[in-house]
Amino acid sequence: MNVTDIKIEDYNYPLPESRIASHPLEKRDSCKLLMREPDGRLSEHVFAELPELLPADSVLVYNNTRVINARLRFRKPGGARIEVFCLEPVSPKDYQQSFSAQGRCSWSCFVGNSKRWKEGPLTMELAVGGKPVMLSATRLSKADSGSVVEFSWEPDVVTFSQIIEAAGEIPIPPYLNRATEQTDSRDYQTVYSRIEGSVAAPTAGLHFTPEVLSAIDSRGIRRRELTLHVGAGTFQPVKSATIGEHGMHSEFISVDRDLIDELSRCDRRVIAVGTTSVRTLESLYHLGCMVAEGKEPDEVPQWYPYESGMRIPVSESLSRLRDWLDSRGMTRLHASTRIIIAPGYDYRVVRGMVTNFHQPQSTLLLLVSAFTGGDWRRMYDYALANGFRFLSYGDAQLLL
Repeated sequence: MNVTDIKIEDYNYPLPESRIASHPLEKRDSCKLLMREPDGRLSEHVFAELPELLPADSVLVYNNTRVINARLRFRKPGGARIEVFCLEPVSPKDYQQSFSAQGRCSWSCFVGNSKRWKEGPLTMELAVGGKPVMLSATRLSKADSGSVVEFSWEPDVVTFSQIIEAAGEIPIPPYLNRATEQTDSRDYQTVYSRIEGSVAAPTAGLHFTPEVLSAIDSRGIRRRELTLHVGAGTFQPVKSATIGEHGMHSEFISVDRDLIDELSRCDRRVIAVGTTSVRTLESLYHLGCMVAEGKEPDEVPQWYPYESGMRIPVSESLSRLRDWLDSRGMTRLHASTRIIIAPGYDYRVVRGMVTNFHQPQSTLLLLVSAFTGGDWRRMYDYALANGFRFLSYGDAQLLL
């Protein structure tokens, strides 16, 4: 079957609302862990046991992105509430420059209650560092995919990062069916998050604790990090009957040149923490193939892995990508990806993953199915029958 003909209804399963974890466990690494070995055997563990379950020859790669307070709530003089949800920077387009901007920047945003915002700026008074700041939001353009909103503030000595930290709130997933709570600002961040930019957490990483990381180091397993800023599209359901009609969202990735070089020579098993790390690592291979084709490695198109005729070894692909960076004096790759990983996909870099239990009929479930040779339903049936908790704050899987 052609990958575009895959029916999303074949990736449905019954998920009672009672099985969706609305809050994390008090101790992150005490959650359940379902392990699937290469021969398909399933075994049940506690996440704190992960260091002992990882193959000794592993390199663990995780996403260091940090969730921003992306949801801003304004109130018009007449009392109407307008929600402005920041998606990605427009000017400056670079994430770091946008967060460092003083006085003015613009973002692509979702606008809630949009009909009540006909014209003029929205304003909000807030305090940053104990000093009063006036924040204004002006809609520059409007489209179905989102609006471009310009933010400006006085005094302009504070940064946009400080503005949203003071004015916004953590955007927890809509399927939790509850308002953001103060504890989410801590719980919805990984312990290793440091690069601002995501509007959703790379949730497989939420289970890690300093103790688990230390135990991983003690076993001699390498830890490496990369950045993929998770977009709101991660919650976008597949509404079409077949995935060929589903458009994947674009997400920003940033990877250090030395990691690409290490992976090009790596004789260890690459274990990705979370589907965001999976998508980034696999995208690196295809970006290297694009270089081999004489193309700019700026974005992996959705169907490139299935339509491209390039089938070069991983070492060659990543070496070409590293050399492309070196020829331009660049120490870090900045690109984006729209890659969709579905049954029929040939994994090139990733040989294992830590992940959560995903929503029915989601592209993330397709990714897991592709990795396990279509064995996802047996794992999910086991999890449902044995009290596992699902989705962002739920339990974990180790797939080898």
